[in-house]
Order: sequence, then structure tokens, then C-alpha cells
Amino acid sequence: MTATVGSLQDTGEDFPWHSVRGSIRARGFSTSMRWAVPAVATGFGVRSAAAANAPSPALIRAVRPVLNQTITRLSPVPRGTVTTTVRDATGIRGEWVHGPDVLPGARIIYYLHGSGYVVCTPRTHRGVVARLSALTGLPAFTLDYRKGPEHRFPTAGDDAIAGYHWLLDRGFTAEQIVVAGDSAGGHMTLDLLAHNHAHGTPQPGAIVMFSPLSDPTFGLSLARQAGGHRDPILDARLGEHVLRMYLGDTPADHPRMTIQLPQGISLPPTLIQVGGQEVMADDARDIHARMITAGASCELQVWPDQNHVFQLFPLISPDANRAVRAAARFIDRHI
Repeated sequence: MTATVGSLQDTGEDFPWHSVRGSIRARGFSTSMRWAVPAVATGFGVRSAAAANAPSPALIRAVRPVLNQTITRLSPVPRGTVTTTVRDATGIRGEWVHGPDVLPGARIIYYLHGSGYVVCTPRTHRGVVARLSALTGLPAFTLDYRKGPEHRFPTAGDDAIAGYHWLLDRGFTAEQIVVAGDSAGGHMTLDLLAHNHAHGTPQPGAIVMFSPLSDPTFGLSLARQAGGHRDPILDARLGEHVLRMYLGDTPADHPRMTIQLPQGISLPPTLIQVGGQEVMADDARDIHARMITAGASCELQVWPDQNHVFQLFPLISPDANRAVRAAARFIDRHI
């Protein structure tokens, strides 16, 4: 078992595993976001920090297109990427992504994009999925699952499970599937693993998680924030409030939200990457510790000075491409 906590693991590869700091560009972005986020909120009529951290569903609907478009522009798609939209009669929605020169094959990536369960689409994440596809030579299917506030718990998790079975029904064996996800997508990955265990469904061949959500009560993040940590992008109170738009009346500690990994559960080799600046960094540490306790082979990489799901943004941080290369090499070793 690999148990790497709090620093980057030295694998002998051409990555700056021992970097004490992130790039100047990444640090500059973090500094600018400390004033940019409040400025953007003011543009939507939000006049106080308290209001910004407790947006209404109407405000989320208004901000969502702008946020999605911004992420899309900051996460370029490699030239030569081919995408195919899926609207299956079974209800499965999403897109196939083939990075440059990647052909259909027996092995695939099943990607669950992050969202806070309320924002983002396969399009916002096409850039990082295409880079992962190109580096591994594997096609990827990105699920377009239902999100709040229009849809409530457990629709997103149910869609993620249905998407996995949809792939199995199309002839892919479980060991040929890599499940990758970021933020809420990482949380849905845990839900999928627990569901597979409970129903005797074979587990995927490997797991990759970027900045995964572990604690839907946001207790870990709120404690980190109360201890003086200030994330330049995400306030823990905002995360807690936004997730409530998906949960509705369901308590955050519902078993399918506060997901248990029982002793003896069969778990695939797993890589977790998280940014050192994140208010959610302890969520990644929590998942890593619980997977190790459950008997999994799990590697944790904490990238200094990086923000939430920094892998999305190669225009902002050079470490984004380095991290995706590390994830690709992990997949190559296990699939």
C-alpha cells in the first residue's frame, strides 16, 4: 500500500515532486482571486459576504452560465480532439471524448465532473478530460448527470451508477474502466464504489480523484477555515449552502452522502490529488485515510499553492499539466 500524505511523492519521473512552492503564475492567480470573486459577486447584486455565501436558487441560475463559460475558456481543449454527444434512450446523457489521435478501444475512462452538485457540464471539463485521454491513449465518457436546484438528491448519484452499468452493458468489463472524477464527481465515485460493493457489481480497474468531496456537512472545511485557512476561490459556508440546494430536505449525513467504506470492501488502486491551498484539502486526506484503513492501495498527492481542481486550468498553473501527466502515468501502471 502507498501512504503518501502532505507532500508530493518522488516517483523518479519528470515532475517537480519536491517543489516547496507552486508556480509564480499560480500564486498570482490566487492573490487576484481574493478580490476578483467579491467583485464578480457585486456585479450580480450581492452586497455582502454573508449574501455571497448564501445565494438563492435564482442567483445560482443567473450565475451558472457565466461561471460555466469562464471555466470553459480557461480550460482549452487540445486541437484534434473529437467529441460525440450521447443522448441514449435509457436516459444516459453525456459525451465521448477522444483526445488527438485516440481511437476507440476496449479500455476507457469514465469521468464524473465536479459541480457542487449544481453547476458545470461535460463541456466545462472537456479540456481536462481530453488531455487525460490524449496522455493515456484511452477514450473517455463524461456523464451529464442531473443537478440541483432543478433536481434533488439522489438523482446525480443514481445517474453515476446508471452510467457505469450502461458502460458494462456495452461490453466493457469493469477492470477495463478507469473512473475519474473531481470535487462532487469524486464524491459520486465513492458512492459508486459503495453501491458496487453492496450489490456485488465488479469494481473498476482504477480510480483517479481530483480535489474530492468527502464530508457533505462541510465540517472538515469549516474547521479548516475556522483555523485561519482562507481559500482564494471557495468559502466553506458557500459550499455548504450550495450543496443544500441539491440535498433539499435530505440530511447531509444521509448514508449515501456520508459514505462508508467498510472493512473488507474490494477497492481498486486509487490516486487522489489535491491543492495545498484548498479549504477542502482535509476531505482528500480523509478519503485517503479511510481507503487505506479499508485495505486499498491509495496514493495521495498534495500540490503546494494550488487551488480547487487546479488540473482544469493549464493557462493559470503549469502544475495543471504536470498533475494530469502524473494521473495518466498512474492509469498506465494499473490498466
